[in-house]
Amino acid sequence: MNAKRQKKKSFPVPPAPKAAPAGHIRVVRRPGERARGLVLMEGRAFPVALGPAGIRALKREGDGATPAGVWHPVALRWRPDQRHRPASPLPGRAMRRDDGWCDAPGHPGYNRAVRLPFRASHEEMWRADRLYDLVVILDHNQRPRTGRGGSAVFLHIARPTFEPTAGCVAFRPADLARLLTRLGPRTRIIVG
Repeated sequence: MNAKRQKKKSFPVPPAPKAAPAGHIRVVRRPGERARGLVLMEGRAFPVALGPAGIRALKREGDGATPAGVWHPVALRWRPDQRHRPASPLPGRAMRRDDGWCDAPGHPGYNRAVRLPFRASHEEMWRADRLYDLVVILDHNQRPRTGRGGSAVFLHIARPTFEPTAGCVAFRPADLARLLTRLGPRTRIIVG
């Protein structure tokens, strides 16, 4: 039998995102979707929401970008009326109704926790939409802190439809709770 074989056309296959080394997690953009991503950890992938501008190396206050770089979790906050302290090696405390976060670039408290009421521009941490019921504070733009370098970049809960964040990385509640058991102050979160 001398049947002619047709050559199959080969198409270039995009490289798979690099997995994170053990003890680290990696955040990558989903192909073709700027504001959605994946968190890769220990051979698993979790869907996440990102900022509407996607992942950018140069983060600026209010640009809607999730900052590329290597970040570390600093602290954990949770709403005590919604949950008990999650299992996590991170230092943390229960959130209070008067917790806020300064996002006013010219203020000395920029990109820091503040107590409400607070005159300068800020975010309320005790939110009605419950996105901050569980929050991991990252060390983005902490040391050194630069004016307009971006503030309030957290890991937190996503909206059910995974709408874009303002620049944070947002998870399904169960995925974030699962991740917390593996996050410590030395964990490297590689974004980009």
